[in-house]
Amino acid sequence: MKTGWTEQWDGNGFHRAEGTRGKGLDRRAFLRMAAGATAAGLVGCGGARAAERGRPNIVFILTDDQRWDMLSCAGHPILRTPQMDALAAEGVRFTNMFVTTSICAASRASIFTGLFERTHGYTFGTPPIRKEHAALSYPVRLRAAGYRTGFVGKFGVGVEGNKQTKAAMFDTFRPLGRNPYFKKRPDGSERHLTDITGDLSIEFLQGCRKERPFCLSISFNAPHAEDNDPRQYIWPKAEDGLYEEATIPPPALGEPGFFAKQPEFLKLSLNRIRWHWRFDTPEKYQRMVKGYFRMISGVDRVIGRVRAELERLGQAENTIIIVTGDNGYFLGERGFAGKWTPYEDSLRVPLIVYDPRAARGRRGKVAEQDVLNIDLAPTMLEMAGVAAPAGMQGRSLVGILRGERPRWREDFFFEHLFERKDIPKLEGVRAGRWKYFRFFEQTPVHEEMYDLVNDPREAHNLVGEAGQAKVLARLRKRCDELRDAYGGVYKARKAKS
Repeated sequence: MKTGWTEQWDGNGFHRAEGTRGKGLDRRAFLRMAAGATAAGLVGCGGARAAERGRPNIVFILTDDQRWDMLSCAGHPILRTPQMDALAAEGVRFTNMFVTTSICAASRASIFTGLFERTHGYTFGTPPIRKEHAALSYPVRLRAAGYRTGFVGKFGVGVEGNKQTKAAMFDTFRPLGRNPYFKKRPDGSERHLTDITGDLSIEFLQGCRKERPFCLSISFNAPHAEDNDPRQYIWPKAEDGLYEEATIPPPALGEPGFFAKQPEFLKLSLNRIRWHWRFDTPEKYQRMVKGYFRMISGVDRVIGRVRAELERLGQAENTIIIVTGDNGYFLGERGFAGKWTPYEDSLRVPLIVYDPRAARGRRGKVAEQDVLNIDLAPTMLEMAGVAAPAGMQGRSLVGILRGERPRWREDFFFEHLFERKDIPKLEGVRAGRWKYFRFFEQTPVHEEMYDLVNDPREAHNLVGEAGQAKVLARLRKRCDELRDAYGGVYKARKAKS
């Protein structure tokens, strides 16, 4: 089965390695794509021969369904993540990192392109990411600048031009199917997807040479549930028994009385359907949450394997490591299981950036600025000395990482536009202590507004409250402004059948 390709670099140029993994992009096609990227705004690059000693390598690690507080270094009392903690202790941890759309497909498209969903137009069931947006992506830009780019794991997006576009993004592309988690190997044994992701990541690193910088994107499917398996959370065998003696506290706002007060369309949503799959009895809740924790610990262990290989290869001291998640997650909070909605549990994700070259005074820092998934692409480009294209909507975090205090965003837009009846569409704005959003296809439009300082769990909707009319009017207006800046009033977009 042709699941990818490998294109090797020998210090002088590209050569393809073909076989069971399929064919890559030939050199002529690559140069056409690289030239197109340069014309679109890439500066300071001369293709593969522009690689310079001293430019950092980048390992970008993306988890699936890991929300912001699912780290022991973030204060979690039960979950253990020693490898992520070590990166945070020597790097910068962002406490206010958000996705602009809380679903894997749209969020991953935003991570690649630095664009809002309203702009790139991609989620489940839509046409693929257009070529002009794919050309903005950090792997295309880095590859055109001389980086060896690799991808391992859950890709999660469609791109126009498919194979040719992916070949312009990655020298080595090793996508992995999601389910089942335990996969048969050629020798008849089974291996967990998280460990296979680690194996292929290490294989990529072993093919790198110090003469050419690299950017490896590692995309774990964990801790995403295996939805069609009643066990849901399926962890590697190495994590058997972890947390067995722990008692998981009940979820915030998980009591039936709170759920009963929510609007009917939320009570019938997919978040509630999946709550019945996972958390509808105390025994099931304990079992499922412990499984979710074990899956995160499995990812953490593999991060340790990757770091050890970087050390063995002599690449660790010049390799930046970034760890984040594609969306947040409910573990029974509000009576929900899933994401998709605009509450903090769903929108907020971890972000750790470790740069071994940073001054000792910049180690172990915590940054509190509101940062977004669309900021990751321009950040990686600036780290590599590559100019971000003018079309990117995110902002580089490099200044913050250096300890500077750049003028920063005061608010941000978020949305969810998936065409599915049990996932209601929404748009909103988070502005300091305030959050406003609306489910705009409900009749009448359903609005919510929260004071995040006095009500961090978002339990008390302030829409209609006396004394809040001016704040509500301001946030409605700002939501309209941002919506229009990024693409305007929503219009349905579906893939051709």
